Amino acid sequence: FGLLFSVFVYYRAEDVLLFSQSQATLNQALGLLNTLLMLSSSWFVALGMHAARKIPGRRAATMFVLALACGAGFILVKYFEYSEKIRAGITLITNDFYMYYFMLTGIHLMHVVIGMGLLTYLWRASRAGIFGPEKIGTMESCASFWHMVDILWVVLFGLLYLMR
Repeated sequence: FGLLFSVFVYYRAEDVLLFSQSQATLNQALGLLNTLLMLSSSWFVALGMHAARKIPGRRAATMFVLALACGAGFILVKYFEYSEKIRAGITLITNDFYMYYFMLTGIHLMHVVIGMGLLTYLWRASRAGIFGPEKIGTMESCASFWHMVDILWVVLFGLLYLMR
């Protein structure tokens, strides 16, 4: 992702006007909503992991379901955002900005889907109530992946929606 971010910034510097004009057509409200969903989901994952380590009961499972709901919300918002662009005739081949926009957000979206699979594992493991050291280690790895996906979105939001 770091290399992709660097390439985007390089080509943006090569054609600031095109990138700025294209960026102005993005729906910042939807981008912000997705940012809030991703940050909330990471918060729920952190609370879920805390509960899995410290608090007996099903609180962890509830937190992971809330994180899953945020992930599903992210996908739904991205669907509406992509649909809005496609209806306007904007696609991957419209210009360089939109090539990067669809590629970067699409790759991120694939990671969100993978992460939701891991969140489902966290939910099921926490529902089973087995929190031994081995299980917690695996759960921490899954949680770390989700936090990475969240951080990547925060960077993407800044690059694609906010960078001037």
